[in-house]
Amino acid sequence: MKTIYKSEEGKRKILDLYDEQLKRLEVPYKDIYVETSYGNTHLIETGSPDGEPLLVFHGGNATTAYNLLACDFLFKGFHIYGVDTIGHPGKSAETSLSAFNYDYGKWAGEVISALGYDRMSLFGGSFGGGIIAKTMCEVPEKIKRVVIYIPSGIRNAFQIKNAQMLFPMIMYSITGRDSWLKKTMMPMAIEEENITDDIFQTAKLSIDHVKVKTAMPTNVSAAKMRRCQAPTLIMGAEKDCLFPGPKVIARAKKIIPNNTTYLIKGRGHMHYLTEEEKNMIVRFLLED
Repeated sequence: MKTIYKSEEGKRKILDLYDEQLKRLEVPYKDIYVETSYGNTHLIETGSPDGEPLLVFHGGNATTAYNLLACDFLFKGFHIYGVDTIGHPGKSAETSLSAFNYDYGKWAGEVISALGYDRMSLFGGSFGGGIIAKTMCEVPEKIKRVVIYIPSGIRNAFQIKNAQMLFPMIMYSITGRDSWLKKTMMPMAIEEENITDDIFQTAKLSIDHVKVKTAMPTNVSAAKMRRCQAPTLIMGAEKDCLFPGPKVIARAKKIIPNNTTYLIKGRGHMHYLTEEEKNMIVRFLLED
């Protein structure tokens, strides 16, 4: 059986961190599993049981446990289902899907149905934002409202632009020194304070113990995306080296019919949201 992990010991270390991060949520949660044609999918159900149902996607080669720590501002108003992306670290099936077609969108559509909803609102960033973009193209009728945050799948940067991360990554693989891993992350973080301990430990364990997926969900078809009429907030970061905010927003305005856009000024791919920005996300998702 194929596995995404380099060793059983590495898998155990990742799942140990996963469980430790979950315990720090400080809100009740439970594990649930749903079956899809791509394999068993694990979710963390948390937040407000009476709140607006919200399906939350994490970034690439990360986990929903890590992601939920950064999404605590959503706990009060939403009935959250934090999904472990299939084929990524976490507790879902280790089935690897292609980033180049729309399988992730089909999978997410099946998750929505398996949870018992006709439609759901979706929130996700980076790789997770790309999954949502594919979902908007594939099953637009299943989507109520959307927030995609520093998303892939709309206007990705050319990979040559990120060559500056390659040398320190090679040095990290040779030396195992954390300083080289931090240098790898700096083009995304811009400032070292944006590399939190949770981000660093999650990334380090993934790089050390997972057959890391470097391909992000590819740019979606404009024709397919125009089928989705769901109100969509697109948030791009001005200095994002992976998904440049101004270019993401420019294309989103052209291909997403019901769009609202917001440029996160002066920040890169890794950053903190302001309280005003968090409130904006909440308000948008709760609008009638």
